[in-house]
Amino acid sequence: MKRIFFLIVPIVMAFGGLQMTRAQTPRMPDEKQATQPKKRGGLITMYALDPLSRTLCFSDGKEGMVIDKNRWGNRCSDLSFTLAGSGSFVTGIEVNRVAAIVDLGTANDLRGRYGFEDADYGGVGFASLRLDGGKIVILKDDNVEETYQPLTEGPKLFTEVGPSATAPIKLGHIYLVRIADQKDKSFQQIAKLIVVAYRPEEAVTLRWELL
Repeated sequence: MKRIFFLIVPIVMAFGGLQMTRAQTPRMPDEKQATQPKKRGGLITMYALDPLSRTLCFSDGKEGMVIDKNRWGNRCSDLSFTLAGSGSFVTGIEVNRVAAIVDLGTANDLRGRYGFEDADYGGVGFASLRLDGGKIVILKDDNVEETYQPLTEGPKLFTEVGPSATAPIKLGHIYLVRIADQKDKSFQQIAKLIVVAYRPEEAVTLRWELL
């Protein structure tokens, strides 16, 4: 039987809430994850005070932390829900990872800025966000034939990159997340998120999809 080593991630409890600090060693191997097909998206609820489900792994859409044999460790934490800053998303928290997160506003905000047709708080803008030739694009018009236009906020995912990135959680807002690796230049994850339910200091439910 293979031995599993854990990364113990310290937690800081303070008046601002609970926050996971940046990992200092690589994530531990996960045999079950290796045998599962890669998941592209889904709906998940993250709980700020649960030691497992306050983080999300983009590779399989499951909780990022694990408890095994009475030990707590990091399995794959791509996105974290922290109480710091009155509730925030944190990404790029694992060793060697760098990341950026961009708040695009609500579905109505996107419709107003980019001019496509959509119902009030509809899903057209979120659904149309995609990666095309290394750039993020969004729907322009679909009356006759679908056409796309560059997302003006898209370049921030590549220019505003740091060892960790945070954004306040806002109900109904759509976010883009990009994670890269300082050593493995071939590694990249880009995901879109929409906050569909939020109970401050308790839980956030989001729909996510890898681009």
